Amino acid sequence: MAKKKRTRRSRSGGNPFGGSGFPAGGSPGGGGMGAGMGGNLMGQVRKMQEDMEKAQEELAEEIVTGSAGGGMVEVDMDGRQTVQAMRIRPEVVDPDDVEMLQDLLMVAFNDAAEKVKTLTEERMDGLAGGLNIPGLGF
Repeated sequence: MAKKKRTRRSRSGGNPFGGSGFPAGGSPGGGGMGAGMGGNLMGQVRKMQEDMEKAQEELAEEIVTGSAGGGMVEVDMDGRQTVQAMRIRPEVVDPDDVEMLQDLLMVAFNDAAEKVKTLTEERMDGLAGGLNIPGLGF
């Protein structure tokens, strides 16, 4: 009696390329994300990341000035939202009205913080536009 040859099936249901139906890496070009269209996308992501890091470094060096009371109180803030300097005109300091000075300081700080936020949005806005992924709205 002749022995019956037994064929072995892989876990992928007999598909020689694995479960995805494509060569190793799971994409039609094979080789994973480093090849074909995926490689271009990864390159774009890498460049965008480098550009964003550079923009953040530049932003950290920028100084904006927030003011209140027509310039009676001014606050200088860098791109990391760290206060670098503060100027208060002597005529605004009234020991009988500390609350007014506190209000002016609060307005100047908030004005500076808002300017940093606006500057950051302006600088970062253009960076995401370089990534061309359909359906993401960039």
